[in-house]
Amino acid sequence: MQYLLLGLAALVVALIVLRGFTVANPAAMARQLKLAGGIIALIAALVFFVRGGINQALILGLVGAWLLGWRGLGSWGGFPSGFPGSARKSPGQTSHVATDHLEMELDHDTGAMTGRVLKGMFQGRSIESLKPAELALLWQDCRFVDPQSAQILEAYLDRVHATWREDVARGEREMRGSDGRMSADEALNILGLAPGASEEDVRRAHRELMLKLHPDRGGSTYLAAQINEAKDVLLGS
Repeated sequence: MQYLLLGLAALVVALIVLRGFTVANPAAMARQLKLAGGIIALIAALVFFVRGGINQALILGLVGAWLLGWRGLGSWGGFPSGFPGSARKSPGQTSHVATDHLEMELDHDTGAMTGRVLKGMFQGRSIESLKPAELALLWQDCRFVDPQSAQILEAYLDRVHATWREDVARGEREMRGSDGRMSADEALNILGLAPGASEEDVRRAHRELMLKLHPDRGGSTYLAAQINEAKDVLLGS
């Protein structure tokens, strides 16, 4: 039975090819051949399915579906995205994503990213208006509390400021001592105090800054942590 079907299929293909050469233009002939090939592949898939060849039936079925114009299957069933007939993105498409801190849009054609900040000390500002230092600060805020936003910011910074990682690391090294801890000079700078500041001055500066920059008031998680550490360093905690 299987050989009979294959023989009939071959005969159909031969007849279509002969007819195509005589009466059809090349484009029409190509369409007819794909149509015939799709039908034959589906018939063969049915034969394999009935005989228990599930894997062969699946492969032939997908090939037949593609030949018949079912493009949606091109990237399904294990076919790579470059397989003929796989889905191709149309020009002018964009993707939108919203996280706890960000609302972003990606242009598929150019790869450009735009968006705005939804939370924190930069709330309401467009992502494009932030300077590299501000973007790095926003990234610091999101690193632990909102990893998804942090990943988006990393992708954005990689595009608009390729050396940002090195700049952040260098800035942290310059502000910290050789042991990686905050120095007294850095702590004074963070709290806005002069050398020789009293314990009362430290506590007052810490309290005032925390009222302005505490995360619960829309401030910065990273800066709040730095302010707390500065107080601890100066008070010897």
